[in-house]
Amino acid sequence: MTTNAALTTENLAVTYVGDREVDALKGVSLEFPMNQLTAIIGPSGCGKSTLLKSLNRLHEIQPHAEVSGDVHLGEQSVYNTDDPVPEIRKQIGYVPQTPTALPLSIYENVAYGVKIHGEYDSKEELDDLVETYLRKVNLWEEVKDRLDTPGAELSTGQIQRLCLARSLAVEPDVLLCDEVTSALDPISAESVEETLESLKEEYTIIMVTHSMDQAKRLADEVVFLYLGELVEANDTRSFFENPQHERTREFVKGHTAVEYTESGGVSTTESATADR
Repeated sequence: MTTNAALTTENLAVTYVGDREVDALKGVSLEFPMNQLTAIIGPSGCGKSTLLKSLNRLHEIQPHAEVSGDVHLGEQSVYNTDDPVPEIRKQIGYVPQTPTALPLSIYENVAYGVKIHGEYDSKEELDDLVETYLRKVNLWEEVKDRLDTPGAELSTGQIQRLCLARSLAVEPDVLLCDEVTSALDPISAESVEETLESLKEEYTIIMVTHSMDQAKRLADEVVFLYLGELVEANDTRSFFENPQHERTREFVKGHTAVEYTESGGVSTTESATADR
């Protein structure tokens, strides 16, 4: 992977300690290239979401999470720092799998984080920010005449783009996306994919996906995890056309064989290795 990294992990490990100890992530060292989209794939329970959330310490919301190693945003440590966690999460934004609008208007959904951080000088500047980020996610033309209506009244696909706009409005360096199209219908999913495709020119995007085809369409780099361990990381073409590890070859072959029918349509039965 390229050395032009926006985010790096160094021997990152996450263990959940409860009734039984679970090593969710085992010494993962990675570089996430700047202004590219990296897809994280792997079977269910392999540590994809744990890795994603550990990049901005979001996993700390869950109790009993023990972390070793480190994450660096540029030269800045994410774990060994005196900076407050909300400031870290401002720089490394997160968009969840389930589209959820805040119980506020469309306008206030986008402005929410900006207001919390006090990063505007006037109502006119805030108006411009809201419009700018709704345009970035291709939502402005659909909502510009009803900005005062509740965000929750939008369609599911529109709400997911609203979530993207809300995350981008605080101007993060990195955007984490956790299966952001899995709850959407095909048309809405395509719209969100187009938005992500355009955003990666300005942002570093790290995306968990269970869809191998989506990773092929969108990703510049692919990371493959298995049982909490990094198996392979490579540019997308090399990853799918010339995987370096036998486990990668088996996963790619097995997933593709079940996910698609001979006629090219999507099978009704997902691969056992697919992750939701």
